[in-house]
Amino acid sequence: MMAEDIQHNQKANFNGLTKSAKSGASKKLTIKNFKDRPELTDSYTEDTWIKLRDAVSAIQNSTSIKYNLEELYQAVENLCSYKVSPVLYKQLRQVCEDHIQAQIHQFREYPSSVMGHFLSFLKRMNRCWQDHCSQTIMIRSIFLFLDRTYILQNSLLPSIWDTGLELFRTHIVSDGAVQSRTVEGILEQIERERNGETVDRSLLRSLLGMLSDLQVYKDSFEQRFLTETNRLYAAEGQRLMQERDVRSFLPNSHTDALHMLEKQLLGEHMNAILQKGLWMLLDENRVCELTLLYELLSKVKGGLMTLLQAWRDYIKSFGGEIVSSPEKDKELVQELLDFKDKMDHVTQRCFQRNDNFINAMKEAFENFINKRPNKPAELIAKYVDSKLRAGNKEATEEELERILDKIMIIFRFIHGKDVFEAFYKKDLAKRLLVGKSASVDAEKSMLSKLKHECGAAFTSKLEGMFKDMELSKDIMIQFKQNQSDPSNIELTVNILTMGYWPSYTPMDVHLPAEMVKLQEVFKIFYLGKHSGRKLQWQPTLGHAVLKTEFKEGKKELQVSLFQTLVLLMFNESDEYSVEEIRTATGIEDGELKRTLQSLACGKARVLNKMPRGKDVEDADRFHFNSDFTHKLFRIKINQIQMKETVEEQVSTTERVFQDRQYQIDAALVRIMKMRKTLSHNLLVSELYNQLKFPVKPADLKKRIESLIDRDYMERDKENPNQYHYVA
Repeated sequence: MMAEDIQHNQKANFNGLTKSAKSGASKKLTIKNFKDRPELTDSYTEDTWIKLRDAVSAIQNSTSIKYNLEELYQAVENLCSYKVSPVLYKQLRQVCEDHIQAQIHQFREYPSSVMGHFLSFLKRMNRCWQDHCSQTIMIRSIFLFLDRTYILQNSLLPSIWDTGLELFRTHIVSDGAVQSRTVEGILEQIERERNGETVDRSLLRSLLGMLSDLQVYKDSFEQRFLTETNRLYAAEGQRLMQERDVRSFLPNSHTDALHMLEKQLLGEHMNAILQKGLWMLLDENRVCELTLLYELLSKVKGGLMTLLQAWRDYIKSFGGEIVSSPEKDKELVQELLDFKDKMDHVTQRCFQRNDNFINAMKEAFENFINKRPNKPAELIAKYVDSKLRAGNKEATEEELERILDKIMIIFRFIHGKDVFEAFYKKDLAKRLLVGKSASVDAEKSMLSKLKHECGAAFTSKLEGMFKDMELSKDIMIQFKQNQSDPSNIELTVNILTMGYWPSYTPMDVHLPAEMVKLQEVFKIFYLGKHSGRKLQWQPTLGHAVLKTEFKEGKKELQVSLFQTLVLLMFNESDEYSVEEIRTATGIEDGELKRTLQSLACGKARVLNKMPRGKDVEDADRFHFNSDFTHKLFRIKINQIQMKETVEEQVSTTERVFQDRQYQIDAALVRIMKMRKTLSHNLLVSELYNQLKFPVKPADLKKRIESLIDRDYMERDKENPNQYHYVA
């Protein structure tokens, strides 16, 4: 049973934030007023698209844009807010495709008989590629809202940048004649350099990067290049053998060949090597090959930095798949722990514990684990519960401690730690109240780790829960010592401070007279020692041990309070209907049916249900099963647990969001009270510095509007992006 301390039943009002509105009509500012968003009409949509199309066309043709970029960005946001994102995306793609298709003609019609035509062709191709990249970046900056909302939420759609790569690959580089001339030109320039001529290396680097970015390097260029390289070394070896004797050939050739090999086989192919094989090596945990790859790339200029980026990309991709698959939520935390162990092993064994690689791994984990807000935090809390609950498979305390340490490493990466706290607190309450903790030492060890990681404020309520349990034991000792009229019922009460524990929905049930009397005796005793407090009993958390007689003999049944109320009815009669039980006990319908199901349809069937079946219906009748047998003397009858529904999960998350709103409001008032006047951008910037959880700009705007409505701050009359504190 649960009791609340009325002294803790007051909501924090963060510096008087709940003050009443000042006299006079308060100014109501809606989101529409704030953003000055126009109404959606066919004419507005068409005019806006024409404006955006003209801007894209100006970018593609390298002419000046007639409109302000911020205005164009806002136009895209307006269209997306009016749910026309699919049409906008389709139109943008079509405009880009039309422009790129028009570029192919300059390459198809390029003369092949002109002296030095390969070099001029390559320069034109490179200029076209560079222009395309810069244009795509500019276009994406205008359509950034579309890219980060509609496109990001549709996994089958490529981003605006990827769309640009796809269109360039499809319409330019994949053209047979254009691709052939590009590859021939690059090989010609490489051969010229090998022959001692000076070539434009930056041009070659850019074009090879283009082939790699467009994912055609391997199929279009690599094999041709290796064939030419093989031919070169065969000829060079033949020449050296003819010109030198063996004594001078071996050492000189070894050094020269080694440097040349490192440059040609590694330096020129780093991206291709990593793109082709790194992910496979990591997937298959090929320690020897990964070690060799690290050692080889460390000899090449820029090799380790290239490997570092590919390593970071792999972690983000692989981890992102783990986190973004709801159907695998049950295994998510264990998969994250296994993945982290695997990556730690690679950094230690293969990458020589390089700090840069360790830091890159941490950054990548933090990046992908927060791509799916809140859910990983919830699942980590549930995973901890499964390990700290009695009956888990971890045999020793040392093993349990090791697992908790690993969980804390993953915990550090999540941003929504308040979500973790909400679910962790709910599960901890169940373990403490039902006596289901595997180990008190393990519980306190986990609490100590959380306190060390997040500070005392994070764990104060959790520590309060343990304190309540310890104080309750002392109170019960005093109660039993002062009990002048012993009862047949042995009562144990846990006194729970409301502010520490999860909120429970009160439920009124009809208790037997002897229980009510005992409750009243305890209430008088407790309030006599703690005046000014209020007790609120929580029957949903109660449980009891009943002494029962069957034909087989006496048994003890360990049951919930609801199961107790139902079973006690059969002292008066052998049979009841569902409606009669509901009326007598006052238990809510859904809870009653689960209770009857546990008593008549589970493993320990102390009641018989007519007609038989797994589900309880309103027309069913129940009678006491005097023929019940069991090998144990004390039998625990588990309540049919209603699986945590989506609604319950949402409810817990919503409580977290509600708490976040209070924290945002409090931070806003603190900042404005100190600064008096601030611009919108500076206010938002300071908020992000103070808040410890992720929050969207739109949510901040809503809280600002709320405080303006309640006269805590006001907009400047001349500058709507400036705010003043209202004292």
